[in-house]
Amino acid sequence: MFTELRFGVRRLRGRTLGWGIGLGLYGLLMIALYEDVAQIDMRSYLQAFPEEFMGFFTGITELGTPRGYLDTYYFNYMTLIVGIMAVGVGAGLLVSQEERGVLDLLLAHPITRTALFWGRYVSLLLMLAIVLLLGQLGWILPPQSAHMEITWVQFMMPCLPLWAVLVLFGTLALLLSMALPSGRLAGMVSGTLLVANYLLKGIANLNPDLERLIAFTPLHYYQGGYAVEGLEWGWVAGLMAGSLVLALAAWALFVRRDIRVGGEHEWRLFGGRRGNGAKES
Repeated sequence: MFTELRFGVRRLRGRTLGWGIGLGLYGLLMIALYEDVAQIDMRSYLQAFPEEFMGFFTGITELGTPRGYLDTYYFNYMTLIVGIMAVGVGAGLLVSQEERGVLDLLLAHPITRTALFWGRYVSLLLMLAIVLLLGQLGWILPPQSAHMEITWVQFMMPCLPLWAVLVLFGTLALLLSMALPSGRLAGMVSGTLLVANYLLKGIANLNPDLERLIAFTPLHYYQGGYAVEGLEWGWVAGLMAGSLVLALAAWALFVRRDIRVGGEHEWRLFGGRRGNGAKES
């Protein structure tokens, strides 16, 4: 398992550094603007935005505070931006090599499917954690961070619920890649569910009738930048428990599935044959 973990980390290091450095540079820009934004007359500033916009950026009403600024300019939409990357990585974590005809050769070596699965899965968790850590350093390291008057621990606290949400949707993509015909389809479905959850959460802020529905979605239990004032540990634990359940389901499917020599599955409707002629081992 540890050998596969090291391989998984090396395999993802390009995306890890690219995303982490990109988020860190964005943090550098945002922390440099905080003092100027905090001096803006919020009443006249907010009048320029329609009510519908406020539903998706609830923290904008407290833009002059650390929690409102972090929520509006970073943690609110990082669920989408980094979430799409997490979904893509999760969907291709195992299936991408299977579709290239490499996975069956790898399993011919003395490694169990269980060790392969959990080694790759832990590499996904580490990748997401490192990306968020590098991104948050862009907020913490500059001297301008002192203007926000919060500690580095408070800066890091919103990363935990964000990491939990990213892990959940990345694990969902991994599970769907075991159940659907291809990794691309698994990534598309998972990404669609993520975007739909984000939009539904924003609409629910405008329409109270949707509050009961949004309570059954993961992003309802995401704190965003408001976590600087204290974590909802029950919410974080719930998200991680959901990820564990999805991971166990994906593992159970992986150890029982037939590994393809190459290509993608097709939907088997009415007992039809595969068009690509791919064999299974």
